[in-house]
Amino acid sequence: PAGPRRCVAARGLGNPGCSRASAPDQAAVGQGRLGAVLNFQTRVSDLTGLPLAGASLLDEASAAAEAMHLCHAAAKPGRDVFFVAEDCHPQTLAVVQTRAEPLGIEVRVGPASGIDAAGERLFGALLQYPTSDGRIEDYAGAAARIHAAGALCVVATDLLALTLLRPPGEFGADVALGNSQRFGVPLGFGGPHAAFFAVRDELKRLMPGRLI
Repeated sequence: PAGPRRCVAARGLGNPGCSRASAPDQAAVGQGRLGAVLNFQTRVSDLTGLPLAGASLLDEASAAAEAMHLCHAAAKPGRDVFFVAEDCHPQTLAVVQTRAEPLGIEVRVGPASGIDAAGERLFGALLQYPTSDGRIEDYAGAAARIHAAGALCVVATDLLALTLLRPPGEFGADVALGNSQRFGVPLGFGGPHAAFFAVRDELKRLMPGRLI
């Protein structure tokens, strides 16, 4: 049979026939990756105060859109309004609005105190914690109003800030999300740390991304 050199010369470096199906170190590399993702998920769960966290989401804005989809999937039929607090990051609002349009979801923007105006059509609301301009709000009352309306509370937050602030899960958040760049992962780096996503246990079947 052809040896490795002859195989490379005859068939090219990209031919899978020139290498074995698996290498001895692949299992160890795979286990290391799984361990890293598990550590990441555990840290996110600890900081957000929610029992279950995933990995492999792209960025905060698209994670917020995924949260909107999750809330819509969990909602009762006929609910088509998603509320976004006016002090959320502008790029987050833009992505949420873009993703909502083809689904027929109405995105309402306003102060957190205006959540009640959506009435029985509300299925979810997004709050920014801290806000886009750096304010730290107490959202316990807002979360209670969201739940009273039969909707889910989504909180976009910052992991580094959560080392000092009250975890969203403690004041009623059903979903917490954000990006991990404040922990030293640069824009465009990729991997499981680009965005984080954590949920209550009841929502685990609807959670996007990867779960280890």
